[in-house]
Amino acid sequence: MHCPFCRHPDSRVVDSREADEGQAIRRRRQCPECGRRFTTVETAVLSVVKRSGVTEPFSREKVVRGVRRACQGRDVADDALYQLAQKVEETVRANGSAEIPSNEVGLAILGPLRDLDEVAYLRFASVYRSFSSAEDFEQEIKDLRVHRAESARTESDESAAR
Repeated sequence: MHCPFCRHPDSRVVDSREADEGQAIRRRRQCPECGRRFTTVETAVLSVVKRSGVTEPFSREKVVRGVRRACQGRDVADDALYQLAQKVEETVRANGSAEIPSNEVGLAILGPLRDLDEVAYLRFASVYRSFSSAEDFEQEIKDLRVHRAESARTESDESAAR
């Protein structure tokens, strides 16, 4: 790491801490040449492998754009979209791989989107899973109803336990 002040090609790490909820490491460094201190932030690069084989860096913004299209005309706050993108990134990073297939990113979007807005979920799922008939929609709606019933049952069990 070059010193940003004198451009000396070496530095000494004085302190290291987790940052960004464990997604980055913040390092305090000192230059042995000029003695000045500076901070660096290191993050692991997460790459998405597309179906075509092309690799590109993971982008929360790209997740937000895709989900925003599915939410068009729906009352979904931008903050909720950014929180969803953060959940998706945390999910794919938890996989532990530096490269993740794009279909796994899509799967990671489906869960939080289903909880955020069911109509947007159906829109996204119809494109992502390539629905080809009304029966595909009917089956997905049945699955949504089962999920909603299970979620309601879990919530009532948790409130009864309190």
